[in-house]
Amino acid sequence: MRLAFMGTPAIAAVCLVELIAAGHEIAAVYTRAPQPSGRGRKLTKSPVHELAEAHGIEVRTPKGFKTKEARDEFSALDVDAAIVVAYGIILPKDVLTAPRLGCFNLHASLLPRWRGAAPIQRAIMAGDKITGVQVMRMEEGLDTGPILLSETVEIRSDDTASSLHDRLAVAGSQLLPRFLAALERGGVVETPQAAEGVTYAEKISSAEARIDWSLAADEVDRRIRGLSPFPGAWFEAKGERIKALMSRPATGSASPGEILNADDRLVIACGSGAVELLRLQRAGKAAQDASSFLRGFAIRSGERL
Repeated sequence: MRLAFMGTPAIAAVCLVELIAAGHEIAAVYTRAPQPSGRGRKLTKSPVHELAEAHGIEVRTPKGFKTKEARDEFSALDVDAAIVVAYGIILPKDVLTAPRLGCFNLHASLLPRWRGAAPIQRAIMAGDKITGVQVMRMEEGLDTGPILLSETVEIRSDDTASSLHDRLAVAGSQLLPRFLAALERGGVVETPQAAEGVTYAEKISSAEARIDWSLAADEVDRRIRGLSPFPGAWFEAKGERIKALMSRPATGSASPGEILNADDRLVIACGSGAVELLRLQRAGKAAQDASSFLRGFAIRSGERL
């Protein structure tokens, strides 16, 4: 099939690889424009941008589709379908209806749960046991379209946003070629989303990333894992902001934020129970396991974060 592909992060790049391997013609790739990153604020291309260029595919980086010119350029591609994976730009009606068969979004949750921008993080933070990937026909509403194909993925007790992202990326990359094969032969069935159980995965705010030790230990643990590696849940110690990238529930109790153990392990009391911090990162430094962190950062049992 002749396709337009629209996506930005690594999960989208994994999917694009599979579409190319399946023999589909990618007429053009739409992705976020290069963004400044790192200490030098060097302009960095998205994973999808770099992959498309490596395969000689035309890359387009419009800020949106508000102009008639941008919409006309998309329509002129004359594609069978558009595949959208974490693109990050809203598509107006005349873009959604331009492809012969429509625009289809691969979404990383089991809709209608976790519509919106951060479904992977929100699923972990909420304590969900399962999630998945679904192909949805796109409508003007936010993730409201009918479902065409789904794959369920278990959320493990030690999953971070990164590890769950990687498994969902594999599941999604395998789902899309199956979906397109069914679409081409007219064998897809559209199932409207349920009216009940709608939740929204709002963008992660900076305030949410600061660890609140007064919460229950399991909630603190899920927040740390759900925000790892980005933006990273953080706390302050000795005037320094430190990210907690991996944790697990632990035994013990004391005032919230009190350090229960700071020898070769780092255990912190919460509102109920405690969490053990397994991987941490100081500003401007590489991530470390807890024992390595403690050798270079002097904190003691009884101190409070």
